[in-house]
Amino acid sequence: MKHIFSLALCLSLSMVTFAQKKETSTSKDKLIVERFKNDYKKKNYKKFEGKILVKDNLVQFDNKVINFDKSDKTTKLLLETGLIYPQLLTDYQMEKFLEETTDKTQKRFLKLQKDPRASFDVNNMKINDSDELVSLSTDPKIKRFKLVCNDSKIPGTPIYIIELTNKGATKETTSEEFIKNSKLTFLQQL
Repeated sequence: MKHIFSLALCLSLSMVTFAQKKETSTSKDKLIVERFKNDYKKKNYKKFEGKILVKDNLVQFDNKVINFDKSDKTTKLLLETGLIYPQLLTDYQMEKFLEETTDKTQKRFLKLQKDPRASFDVNNMKINDSDELVSLSTDPKIKRFKLVCNDSKIPGTPIYIIELTNKGATKETTSEEFIKNSKLTFLQQL
């Protein structure tokens, strides 16, 4: 009887643990949906215009590097087509700081620096995973993705949500074709 009771107790505790993990996943998904509903502003971002060099699991954009998982074909395509690149993320981080910071002293200090972008420099980061947000990509001309990153300069695990728009896409367009012929129209960090 004691064995049955202890087994039942262990099973019930493990179910609670698994349920908590499931909940955190759906709460992040809810946050992403919320961002697209509330903070959505379509913008056309430029593709990288410099030299792109792909080596094994890293892509070099002039003198900046982003690492990726070799098995993640979507991330590789996003990087080698120049849709996502370090200079874009650096500019995004700086704009985000300027928009969100209300401390005028910090803004003045930033203006006094020789290179204010240096504080926000994104280099040698890794994109661990990219997932298409299928539930948010209902139009065949628009696809939305979540990029899970790792950057030693940014605390925690930065997650970027992006939207790609391909005006010539149809339901039959492959993911590879879609990405190669698309433009980045939304970028936000969670």
